Amino acid sequence: MKEVRVCEAMKSPVGTLSDGTVLHQQDGGTKSRQVPIWEKSNLTLEEAAAYSGIGINKLREITNEDKCKFVLWVGNKRLIKRRLFDCFVEQAYSI
Repeated sequence: MKEVRVCEAMKSPVGTLSDGTVLHQQDGGTKSRQVPIWEKSNLTLEEAAAYSGIGINKLREITNEDKCKFVLWVGNKRLIKRRLFDCFVEQAYSI
């Protein structure tokens, strides 16, 4: 059985998923689990930088362009669509 650590101030486990992942209750009382980056559909700039090895400033520059197909704006928050970003990186010769 694998255990997912959400934060250091976790309370006792509140449940287990079918795959054996243990859910913990945070201080706010919500159930949560940490999803690995490669399973997320959208990434923050920090996650995308760690995932790809491309710097945050370069990602900001690329996603500021109107023709960027892998950026998702949620208000002022910029998210990276991971699958489209993977395709972009695979096809790019230089950035």
